[in-house]
Amino acid sequence: MTVYNYTARTISGEEKPLSDYAGKALLIVNTASKCGFTPQYSGLQQLYEKYKEQGFEILAFPSNQFLNQEPGTNEEIQNFCQTAYGVMFPVFEKIDVNGADAHPLFAYLTESTPGLLGTKAVKWNFTKFLVNKQGIPVKRYAPAVKPEELDAEIIRLLEEGKEG
Repeated sequence: MTVYNYTARTISGEEKPLSDYAGKALLIVNTASKCGFTPQYSGLQQLYEKYKEQGFEILAFPSNQFLNQEPGTNEEIQNFCQTAYGVMFPVFEKIDVNGADAHPLFAYLTESTPGLLGTKAVKWNFTKFLVNKQGIPVKRYAPAVKPEELDAEIIRLLEEGKEG
């Protein structure tokens, strides 16, 4: 099982197989527009610009499960991301990341990369999941971990399998 077994609906409503990202290192993030961590969109965009040509993608999944910090419609979320932060990486439609209605991708991510003390649930907005080029989740990062702190891990994943 890999992330490539899943599909998700883009923010514009198109069903997207995650197998479209096969062979790329991925950072999958649950996001929100009205959270204290929302400025991380800037750091995410910088990471995306820095590494996208080397086979790196960021996939953002807005969620309103944490104190209603993502109340907008998909259209409002997309406008906010582009206008406020110039987001160019893929943003998907608003989903649940926890509970009975959690998107199957997040059920897989949380099961594959447990959090602190083995907890499964996503604790807050901007929890980040790093996925290798084979589609296997390798690490979970807490919301307080800034995108720019992931440079070394992203480089390591991008270098994996390259002829030296």
